[in-house]
Amino acid sequence: MPARQTKATGEQKVSTSKSALSETPKQEFCGTLFDTLSPVETLERCKSVKVTDNFRYIVTPNVDHIVRLNKEPDVFKPLYKPAWLCVCDSRILELLAKFSGIKLPAVPGSDLTAQLFDNVIKADDPVNVIGADPDVIEKVIARYGLTHLAHHQPPMGLRRNVEAIDTAAKFIVDNPANYTFICVGSPQQEMVAKAALERGDAKGLQAKGLGLCVGASLDFLAGKIKRAPKWMQKTRLEWLHRLASEPGRMWKRYLVEGPKIFIIWYKWQRQDRRKNP
Repeated sequence: MPARQTKATGEQKVSTSKSALSETPKQEFCGTLFDTLSPVETLERCKSVKVTDNFRYIVTPNVDHIVRLNKEPDVFKPLYKPAWLCVCDSRILELLAKFSGIKLPAVPGSDLTAQLFDNVIKADDPVNVIGADPDVIEKVIARYGLTHLAHHQPPMGLRRNVEAIDTAAKFIVDNPANYTFICVGSPQQEMVAKAALERGDAKGLQAKGLGLCVGASLDFLAGKIKRAPKWMQKTRLEWLHRLASEPGRMWKRYLVEGPKIFIIWYKWQRQDRRKNP
């Protein structure tokens, strides 16, 4: 089946020129408009953002996010629309897209975060983290020798706490950094990112740098949660590893809510075929 892309996405040599970084092929899939970038291309775009640049943010939808987006579109779509990049965080979504003739590379947020810390962020670079436990922060600082990491821990119930979301957004404004890792779960992290994007204080100060909505990515870096073996990642079984590792917390996500993606995909495909016979 031929790929239905809005723009060509053939393999090309990655360029860091301004024009190349601004050209982002997009594809609507299961109710979400994705940037169809490879992991390397996504990393290159992240590297292009400077601490002096006006704030922008990346969202990384996975199966759980797409299921909830289709259930609560009025909540999620306004958070995804202003995002600078929206990349696919799921190899299951990547596979379903392939069945529909669409090339949608998986760019796991945890892998992107690890690449930035391992290969891009220097020890004395300013880095922000919103969320994550203090012990996780300590281990990340120790692992990478970071000297300018600023940490903000919002209260529980962030989704319905407008004041706390605004405080987190102000933290980003007050602490200019190349990268702000927002790790408070979805849709809370996207709410914080959008608030930071829209925020300016009385002196005209605005948030700077790049915000990454990446969930539990720092927990993996700190060793608090173990990533699935590479063979399970490559065979799209990472969800099974997460379920086996944290059955009490993950059973509903993977056994009750997650399978709804197949119904969503089936309905989307039928509608897409009617629009594109």
